[in-house]
Amino acid sequence: MIIVDKENFEAEVLKSDLPVIVDLWGPQCGPCLALMPSVEKLAEEYEGKIKFCKLNVAENRRLVISLKVMAVPTILFYKGGENVQRMNSDEVTLEAIKAGAQNLLQ
Repeated sequence: MIIVDKENFEAEVLKSDLPVIVDLWGPQCGPCLALMPSVEKLAEEYEGKIKFCKLNVAENRRLVISLKVMAVPTILFYKGGENVQRMNSDEVTLEAIKAGAQNLLQ
C-alpha cells in the first residue's frame, strides 16, 4: 500500500492510470487499525489492477477537510481521477470494500 499525503495525493490518486482505493485512518481509531491488515491483503490480491493507498488523517488535516471526510474509517474509491464512491464508519467492512473494488473494475 502506498502512503499518501498532501505532497503526493494528486500524483498517486487523481492522476493514477489505475483505479484507486484510499483508506483514511487515524492512529486512535480502533476499527481502522483492526481493518488495516485485511485491507493490506486485499491490496496484494488486486495488485496491478487497483492501486491501494492509505492516508493518516491525524497528519493530513487540510487534505482530509478538502476531501470532506468527517469520520474514520473512510474508504474513497477513485476512477479516472474522480471520486466515484465513498463509505465511512459502520459501512466500512471488508465485504463492502471488496464489492467497491469489483465496481471499480467494471
